Amino acid sequence: MDADVIVAGAGPVGLLLAAELKLAGAEPLVLERRPTPSEETKARGLGVLATELLWRRGLGDQLAEADAAGTRDLARDHGTTLGHFANIHKLVPDPDRPRATIWQPQLERLLTEHALALGVRILRGHEVTGIESDDDGVTVDQRWRARYLVGCDGGRSTVRKLAGFAFPGTPALLRTTAGRVRFGGDVPPGGRYPAGAFLHGGSMAGVTEPAGDAEPAGPVTAAELADGIRRVTGATVVVEELTDGRRFGDQARQASTYRDGHVFLAGDAAHVHSPSGGQGLNLGLLDAANLGWKLAAAAAGGRAPGGLLDSYTRERHPAGEAVLRNTRAQSALLAPGPHVDALREIVAELMDLPAANRYFADLLSGVHQRCELPYATEEPAGTYTPDLELIDDAGTVTRLHEHTRTGRGLLLLTPDTRHLADERVDVVPVTNAGPLLLRPDGVIAWAGEGSPKAALDAWF
Repeated sequence: MDADVIVAGAGPVGLLLAAELKLAGAEPLVLERRPTPSEETKARGLGVLATELLWRRGLGDQLAEADAAGTRDLARDHGTTLGHFANIHKLVPDPDRPRATIWQPQLERLLTEHALALGVRILRGHEVTGIESDDDGVTVDQRWRARYLVGCDGGRSTVRKLAGFAFPGTPALLRTTAGRVRFGGDVPPGGRYPAGAFLHGGSMAGVTEPAGDAEPAGPVTAAELADGIRRVTGATVVVEELTDGRRFGDQARQASTYRDGHVFLAGDAAHVHSPSGGQGLNLGLLDAANLGWKLAAAAAGGRAPGGLLDSYTRERHPAGEAVLRNTRAQSALLAPGPHVDALREIVAELMDLPAANRYFADLLSGVHQRCELPYATEEPAGTYTPDLELIDDAGTVTRLHEHTRTGRGLLLLTPDTRHLADERVDVVPVTNAGPLLLRPDGVIAWAGEGSPKAALDAWF
């Protein structure tokens, strides 16, 4: 074997997955078709769960530093730092659970450094073109052999296609063309028009309009964007310079399963959807965190409990479905027309109600997602833990993320539950929280009364 797990794709999802595998004792090999890291600014923010995940791996200080500059960019480009649902910018973030504004290239550099520091091998300029899977593992391009292969190679995933995963869904109804623009002369006001929407803030400009029969090929040009602005607003503009041009639609598709034998999918390879609400990157990073420790347990010595690998699809497929659902709803609210305008006004008014505002914010953050656990339990088990404040017997105060860099499971035990300590996981004595059993991905596996034995046996 050349590796325990081959990871196809060195984007944020592939890099984090490889790091999680290495941290959990498996040997990953990352194959990336690009010879150098991408500088495309596809995404610019991490939600609550992804931010807390990276804090738990010791990357909090770097995220906080990036967030300061990223928040300034966000305010410049959108005129606000509030979250949005269908470009209705009213969502107030939870002050008790952090998020981070960081451009994707900067995040990729951070995760690359993190993975390399752990000893992960990353081979660039190697595109996966062939897969042969058998009962013992997977051979990639008749060259590399591993127990498992994970496609983290984006929405047009070669791994997904080669492995034959079904990818049902809905085609694009809307298409956005955008970029950083320097205009010459007058520019129409940003807003909704009968034919679509014109977005203009800071140096960013773009149009959202009904999708055509075929997506244009090649890089976005200044003329293409100017034509789009004319179609939507009726105004002729001069685009003197266009950089960082991009196109994206609201097609929504999801693999029927995230596992087929020794081949897995994660991130955009498993699900694509509109970028409305900025949820794709977060969804993919949580896929990686869920899969990494499970796959390592199976690949490194075969120590995985029965059914562990199948729990990946069982837990992450519903999370993907939830994002497809709300992004489709956002697309419905972004479509042009007076009926949609009226609906947007009502939704905007609802967002002024604190309970509704919290509902929409939590919908996008996913903080209320609950994993289906294979044993009887009650909440908060199955949910993602926040960064708890912990106090030990001596009164010393720490935060949860200070105890999770090993990537192992974690038992928080109160004085009357110290006898429940188990060598399969790290143990932290506390006086103010717990008892709790946390999985490596931050999901609470057990809480409260009784014994954690069923949970320990199920996961470790």
